[in-house]
Amino acid sequence: MNIWNGLARCGLSALVLHASAAAAHDWTSSWGAALMPTSAKTTLAPDRAQATLRQLMRLSLGGSALRVRISNRWGSEPLVIGAASVARAARAGASGLDGDALPLRFKGQAGATLAPGADIVSDALPLASTGGELLAVSLQLDTLPAQQSVHIAAHATQFLAPGSQAMLPTLEGAQALESWYQVEGIEVLPAQPAPLLVAIGDSITDGTGSGLDRDERWPDFLQRRLRETGAAPLAVVDAGIGGNRMLADGNGPRLLSRFEHDVLERPGVTHALVLIGVNDLGVLHRGKHDTPEARAGMLAALEDGWRALAAQARARGVCLLAGTITPYGASRIYDPTPENEADRQQLNTWLRTSDLFDGVADFDAAVRDPAAPDHLQAAYDSGDHLHLSPAGYRAMAGAVPLERLATCRWRAQATAAKASGTVP
Repeated sequence: MNIWNGLARCGLSALVLHASAAAAHDWTSSWGAALMPTSAKTTLAPDRAQATLRQLMRLSLGGSALRVRISNRWGSEPLVIGAASVARAARAGASGLDGDALPLRFKGQAGATLAPGADIVSDALPLASTGGELLAVSLQLDTLPAQQSVHIAAHATQFLAPGSQAMLPTLEGAQALESWYQVEGIEVLPAQPAPLLVAIGDSITDGTGSGLDRDERWPDFLQRRLRETGAAPLAVVDAGIGGNRMLADGNGPRLLSRFEHDVLERPGVTHALVLIGVNDLGVLHRGKHDTPEARAGMLAALEDGWRALAAQARARGVCLLAGTITPYGASRIYDPTPENEADRQQLNTWLRTSDLFDGVADFDAAVRDPAAPDHLQAAYDSGDHLHLSPAGYRAMAGAVPLERLATCRWRAQATAAKASGTVP
């Protein structure tokens, strides 16, 4: 069954009419990234004063105006922005602009100072945009904290250039980077209320195995499928972090602790799709701590973690979808045993049958090898037997049950109304 055409005709259109019920504002996140502290490899030298960062972000939803959310969430000292601009990018992987750069303002001022842990949203910029458009956000850095806020794996080329170049059509003397810095989101004013799905998880949501500057993460393919079929608008934000776990900090804070900020606080969020667990299970085995008791304890703790996420989502009127864990047999990273595979299967069975969720994206069923269910299909394997190829990420996007977005929206709307006291 082609669910995309069906959604365009009925389900998702009905959803759009009621998408604003869970949001107290009209702004909707159109692009976003989950930030974390910089590592030794990604930290920019703090003496790069009067440098310009030009970063490219592809919108998932268009609107009549936009604003940019800049963050010093993990900063150790103040972040001083001397100037900032937005423009249409000429093409992915290049610093050139397609048209003039438009200055951003912050409470009417050209720049802003962000204390450690703070963020700021630019004033609204009346720039019309469309879903799929590639924007360039340029920040003139007057003072950069030693500890910065970064999304390490952008899978896209960004640029750092000396001096004040935020308004220039092409940067001079630019250094190429592959991480996003200090920008947490771009929000738009859509022509009509539109739902927002935030995908959160680990490197499989973050897109390890996808190509540079090719937008080949599964949330990217999900956006393209919607545009190609003419379905009603749906914003999609990717909040994946490579190496992330449900239960323990590591590469970024644990998902349990970041769910509130990275998902529920996104302007306009109506849905969350969570794919997590492979690193929890894999690290337990790699650390040689996977006794039968430890494995049982891990599975119980993961289920409790899911219950906590569901409670948070319900309290905010956000629909929660779960993703089943994809196969990683023969993974060089985790070298799983039959016992590890049994744990993955047990957790996936629980995810498919639990009544906690408004829907389940059965990623496992979409990409596993029918002849060896603990392995990825060869065409979907990036080569490390854990992360997916672009074809695999496309198959994952096809497994997202978008028809469930429309049905669960009514449940979330009723939950939100009941919580607010507007219904008996």
